[in-house]
Amino acid sequence: MHNDRTVTEARLKRVLDERIRPAVYPQSVPLTVTVWHAPGEPVPVAEGLAAGREPIEVGAPWGPPWGTSWFTVAGTVPEEWAGRTVEALLDLGFDENMPGFQCEGLVYRPDGSPVKGLNPRNQWVRIGESVAGGEEVLLHIEASSNPVIMDYHPFVPTELGDRLTADGAPRYRLARMDLAVLDRVVWELVQDLEVLGELMAELSVDSPRRWEILRAVERALDAVDLQDVGGSAERAREQLTDVLSAPAHASAHRISAVGHAHIDSAWLWPLRETVRKVARTTANMTALLEDEPDFVYAMSQAQQFAWIKEHRPEVYARVKKAVAEGRFVPVGGMWVESDTNMPGSEALARQFVHGKRFFLEEFGIETEEVWLPDTFGYSAALPQLVRLAGAKWFLTQKISWSQTNKFPHHTFWWEGLDGTRVFTHFPPIDTYNSRLSGQEMAHAVRNFQEKGGATRSLAPTGWGDGGGGTTREMVARAKRLADLEGSARVVFERPSAFFEKAHAEYGHAPVWVGELYLELHRATLTSQAQTKQGNRRSEHLLREAELWAATAAVRAGFRYPYEALDRLWKTVLLHQFHDILPGTSIAWVHREAAATYGAVTAELESIVGDALAALAGDAPAGGTVVFNAAPHGRGGAAAHGAALVGSRDRDRDPDPDPDPPTVRAREGGGFTLDNGLLRVEVDGRGLVVSVYDPEADRETIAPGTAANLLQLHPDLPNMWDAWDVDHFYRNTVTDLTDVETLEPTDEGALRVVRAFGSSRVEQLLSLPPGVRRLDIETEVDWHETEKFLKAAFPLDLHADRTAAETQFGHLYRPTHTNTSWDAAKFEACAHRFVHLEEPGWGVAVVNDSTYGYDVTRAVREADTGTTTTLRLSLLRAPRFPDPRTDQGIHRFRYALVPGASLGDAVREGYRINLPERRVPGSAGVEPLVSVSDDAVVISAIKLADDGSGDVVVRLYESLGGRARARLEAGFPLGSASVCDLLERPVAGATTDGDTVALSLRPFEIVTLRLARR
Repeated sequence: MHNDRTVTEARLKRVLDERIRPAVYPQSVPLTVTVWHAPGEPVPVAEGLAAGREPIEVGAPWGPPWGTSWFTVAGTVPEEWAGRTVEALLDLGFDENMPGFQCEGLVYRPDGSPVKGLNPRNQWVRIGESVAGGEEVLLHIEASSNPVIMDYHPFVPTELGDRLTADGAPRYRLARMDLAVLDRVVWELVQDLEVLGELMAELSVDSPRRWEILRAVERALDAVDLQDVGGSAERAREQLTDVLSAPAHASAHRISAVGHAHIDSAWLWPLRETVRKVARTTANMTALLEDEPDFVYAMSQAQQFAWIKEHRPEVYARVKKAVAEGRFVPVGGMWVESDTNMPGSEALARQFVHGKRFFLEEFGIETEEVWLPDTFGYSAALPQLVRLAGAKWFLTQKISWSQTNKFPHHTFWWEGLDGTRVFTHFPPIDTYNSRLSGQEMAHAVRNFQEKGGATRSLAPTGWGDGGGGTTREMVARAKRLADLEGSARVVFERPSAFFEKAHAEYGHAPVWVGELYLELHRATLTSQAQTKQGNRRSEHLLREAELWAATAAVRAGFRYPYEALDRLWKTVLLHQFHDILPGTSIAWVHREAAATYGAVTAELESIVGDALAALAGDAPAGGTVVFNAAPHGRGGAAAHGAALVGSRDRDRDPDPDPDPPTVRAREGGGFTLDNGLLRVEVDGRGLVVSVYDPEADRETIAPGTAANLLQLHPDLPNMWDAWDVDHFYRNTVTDLTDVETLEPTDEGALRVVRAFGSSRVEQLLSLPPGVRRLDIETEVDWHETEKFLKAAFPLDLHADRTAAETQFGHLYRPTHTNTSWDAAKFEACAHRFVHLEEPGWGVAVVNDSTYGYDVTRAVREADTGTTTTLRLSLLRAPRFPDPRTDQGIHRFRYALVPGASLGDAVREGYRINLPERRVPGSAGVEPLVSVSDDAVVISAIKLADDGSGDVVVRLYESLGGRARARLEAGFPLGSASVCDLLERPVAGATTDGDTVALSLRPFEIVTLRLARR
C-alpha cells in the first residue's frame, strides 16, 4: 500500500478548520447591541442592568484597561428556525489563545439572574433546544475589559498593571454578536475527528491502530459533502463508528478527570476582579453540570466560595445545590491556595482551620484532600498539618516545573518533619489546565513513573489561572476516551474517588522525606519586600492580639474580640495566596496589600493596646509594666507574661545588671563595640571584621573577610522576572564598601551610611547589654532596577548543613553541592533564623522580615580552614509584572548570634519578631499557661473559636528531639483534651491539678483545649 498518511492528515486539518467547524452554526442573524460604560469601579448588578444604553456596532472599540461595560443584546428568532437548537454567539473581541487573561463577561437574564460566563473558549449562550419562531431574545452582559498583561512576548514591563497608571485607550473591538442555529450533528462530528486525529498523531507510525484510524478518517472525509456539511455529517460519523467503539487494552492507564478551573485569587488582575472571575466560572460550571450528567467539578479555596456568597448570592445558590448533589466538589480544605514556604506556623495551620471550617459550616463536608497544584514549593511541615486538619491526601502539580531534576514519583507517601506521612499524587499529565487532548493523554501515559505498581492518575481538566473551567468540548472528549483503543481510559469522577482507588492499589508507594523544593521561582522569597514585611508583622500581631485578649478575658473579664480576630485572620490568610505573598502580582495588588496591612496593623494594635491596658491596671506615677509575648522569658518577664519594671527573675535573667556596651576608636580606623560578652570590630569601611566570643575564645568571622557586607548583583533571569533568580546572577557581584558616614551614636550604637547607584543605605550596629548578639538595623532607600541586594556573613565555621526555621520546626539543608539536587537549592527559605554549627559551637542569624537566603563554602589557602558564608536576601528590582517593584524605603532588622545553640536560635528568632511592650500600670501579669521545657514552644494561646471560653494552646517540640514537659495552667483547670487543628477533641490529656503532662516526639504539634473550672 502506498503511504499517503501525511496527505490525509493535512486534509483532515484543512477540512476541519475551513469547512466542518464553520458548519457547526450554519445559519445566523445579527443581534442589536447597546452599551453603557460604567465609570470607575464595577457597580452592583441592579445598577448595571438599569443604566441607560447607547447603540454600538460590531467592530467598534470598547473597554479601557480595567473598565466595565454593560452590553444588552436583543433579537428575534426567525420563524424558519422553529424547532431548532438556537444559541447566541457573543464575542467581545476575544483572542481564543488567552482564556482567563483578557476580557470576560457574565451574562444575565432581564430579571438579573445569571446565565453563564463568557470567555475566549466559551462564547455561546443556549437560547433553547426547540425554540419557537418569533421568540424574543434579550440578554445583558457585564463585560470586564481586563488588559492583557503577559502577551505573546511575555515579561515586557507595562504600566497596565494598575488602574492608576494604565492609559484610557480601548483594548478590544466588539466582534460577533449573533443568534445562530446549532447543528448538533456537525458539532459531534468535530469532536469525533478532533479526538481521533489527536490520538492518531500520538500513536507509532508502525502501529496498526494508527492506520485503522487514518483509513476511517479518510472514509469520513470522503463522506462529507463540502457544499452541504450538515446534510452529510451523519453519514461521515457512521464511518467512524468502528474505530470509536474499539475498546481500550486491558492494561490501559486510567485517568480520573476532575473538572477544574484553577483561579488565582490575585495575579495579573486585582482581588476585586477575581471575585467576578469566580462568579463567571461557577455560573458556567453549574450550567454545564445541568447539561452533562456524568460531569464532576471541583473547586478549592474557601475564600472564593465566600466571595460568591457575599457578592453573587444568586450564583452561590446554584453552587450550594450542586454541592448538595455531590457533583460540585469543594476540595483543598484551605482558605486560599497559599504559598507554603513563607507563611508562619500558626498562619499555615489557620489556612486549614478557616478553610475546613467554612466547608463544614456551609456544606457539611469534611474535605479530605489538600489541593495545591500551583504553589511554588511545599514546606516539610505540611504533612503533619494535613493530618491534624483531618485530611489524608495531598495533590500538587507545580513540581513538574523544576528546571534541574525530574521528580522521581507521581504517587508516593510524603513524609514531613515529624515523620507524619500523607498519601500524595502528582499528576503525570503535567498541567492543572488539561483539555484532555491526545497529546496530554499520551504524555500522561509515557510520563507516569509508577508503571508496574500503579495504574491510575488524575487530570485537572479545564481552563485555569484566570478561570473559565471545563468546556462541553472537554466533556465530549472524555466520553470518547472512556474506553478507546490506543488511549488511556478517562472518566470524570470526584478527587476522593481517585485517591481511594489509588491508595487501595498502591499503598506500598515509595516515600519522599522532607520539603518538596521547587527548582524554579526562588526569587519569590524576596520580591515585594513590603508585602512580605506586612505578612510577618501581621502574623506576630495576631499572636499578640490572641494572647493578650485571652489573658485579659480570663484575668480581667475583657471581652474577647472573636469576630474581629476571625476577620483579620482571613484577611492575612488571603494575602498569603501564592501570587500575593511571593510578590508575583501586578502593582495594583501590592499597592492594595500595603494599605490592607496598614489597616490590619492599626486594628490589631488597638486590640493589643486595649487588652494590655486591662491587664496593666492603674498607672501610678512612673509605673511601667513590661509585657513579653515571646515563648521564652526575658527582661524579668516570663514567657507570655508581664512584669513591673525593676522586678527581676535571676533564673530568667542571669545577669540582672549587665555592663553597658562601649564604643571606642579602633587602631587602624573604625570602632570596637564591646558589651563584655562580645567584642565586635568594625573597620574604616564600616564592615564587621571581627566578632569575638570571649567565653568560647572563638572568632566568628572568617579571617580576611568582612561581615555585614552588602553585595549587589545584576538580576535579569531568563524569564519570569519577579519569580526567578537564575544561578548565573552570582557570576557578577559588587561589594558595597564605600562609606559616607561612620560614627558612634549617643545610644551606644554605630551608624554607617553608604550610597550606591541611585540608592542609599543607613545601618545601626549595636550590642544590647547582657546579650551575646550583634543587632543590625538597616534602612535602604532603594531605587535600582534588575538588581539583587544581599547581606553577607562569612563565618569561620565548618558546617555541612544549615538549620533553617520552617513552620513548627526547622529543616536541614546541605551547604555543599555534591549532587544536582543539592546544587539546585542555591536559594532557599528560612523564617526567623538560620543556624550553622560545629559540634559545641554554632552561629545563628535571625531576622524580622526576610525569607530568602543562600549558603556557600570555601576552603582558605592560608590555613585550609573552611569559610561558610551565609547571606540574607534583602531586595530585588524586577520590572515584570510590577515595573516599580520595591522602589522606596525599606527597613530590616537582623542580628548575628555567635555561640548560639539551636535553642538560642529559636529564642532569638522570636525575640526579634516580638519586642517587649511597655505599658503604664502597676500589675505584674502571670502567664495564662507556662511550659517547663524551653524546647517545647507555644505558638498560640487563644480562646476557643466556639465561644465556650475554653483556652486553646498550640505548642510544638522545636529542636528535633524528644521532650517531656509540664504545661501549667495559670487558672483553675477543669479538664484538658488533645484536639485537632479545628479544636475538636481527639484524645484525653493527662492532668494533675492544674498541670498537663506532655510527651512530644521530634517536631510534634499538639493542640490542647483547656476548660476552666
